[in-house]
Amino acid sequence: MSIPSLSAKEGGESGPRIHFFGHESAHPAQIAHRFGALSDQDPTTPCDLAVFVVNPATGIDGPTIAAWEALNDSMVPRLIIIVLDEETEADFDDAVMICNRVFDQTVTPFLVLHDDAGLPCALINLQTLKIIDYSTTPPAISDSESEHQTLVSEFREEYLEVLETQGEDAFEAGLMFPAIPLTMNGPLGADIVESYIARIK
Repeated sequence: MSIPSLSAKEGGESGPRIHFFGHESAHPAQIAHRFGALSDQDPTTPCDLAVFVVNPATGIDGPTIAAWEALNDSMVPRLIIIVLDEETEADFDDAVMICNRVFDQTVTPFLVLHDDAGLPCALINLQTLKIIDYSTTPPAISDSESEHQTLVSEFREEYLEVLETQGEDAFEAGLMFPAIPLTMNGPLGADIVESYIARIK
């Protein structure tokens, strides 16, 4: 999917204004560039979507928490990216717990699956229970096995309950905050991030 160049500082742009926030250890500027957006750490600058980038190894710093809180009153849609290192067992679950503690309650539409070496290789969609395998190009989509479905059953129940309570458009309304895993240099999660960006008009 092609993402247009997005900038709050160029008056001629017709696309949504998307700003990335986060500690430098999470590489917000690099990831913003990857998705054609700005790494603007000023929450008072108008934007249509605020993306918060989190490195599980370093957590979330004070300025990033302050930026999140500054956006609470404006109801700006917010997306959280958990950056996974392709070469280490970066813990998506731990990062989500931190986000729940210092941001707001998040939702996890996708969970990470690991290969035999313990490295992230696929995502499971909690709504459809389909698996997206990023070890192939393009990623392969397949049905999950019963073992996977059992492992994610509680997470899926919680996620579907939030969707039913808040509605399918809760993300766009700034009421629901999805946390999406993304490998720093690999393809895992990039298509999911792009799909959420595409929902912002």
